[in-house]
Amino acid sequence: MVTFLLNGKTRNVDVAPDTPLLWVLRDSLHLTGTKFGCGLALCGACTVHLDGQPVRSCVTLVSAAAGKKVTTIEGIGATPAGKAVQAAWIQHDVPQCGYCQSGQIMSASALVVKNRAPTDADIDAAMSGNVCRCGTYNQIRAAIKDAAANVKGA
Repeated sequence: MVTFLLNGKTRNVDVAPDTPLLWVLRDSLHLTGTKFGCGLALCGACTVHLDGQPVRSCVTLVSAAAGKKVTTIEGIGATPAGKAVQAAWIQHDVPQCGYCQSGQIMSASALVVKNRAPTDADIDAAMSGNVCRCGTYNQIRAAIKDAAANVKGA
């Protein structure tokens, strides 16, 4: 049994400790907003927060989440940074196909918590592990800058 705080609620899951967190979220807990992309931590589609830090859930074992706080795309909007990022995403028409967006938003939210005035280089570094096949990188950059400037109470 592995216990962790998921989007503000304590969850107990009876799974093997070496199960990737992604599959626990999707298959055991039915939170399908976190996407499977590559399975190798290269594309960022599966990004979630583990104690506030972005991690690739496809290669993070559920045992690593034991006793920790996990935030997914389903819960990020309850945070000031997540709320600001989601609003900026809409304002800048970031999503195209949308597949990568949950991972993009999770990485962007972690960035704006740390940096309220990110440069293009800061954004590129923080987002480098997130691939957008539609190429909306200019909109993503603009949305992150707006979100960082508009975060309230984080």
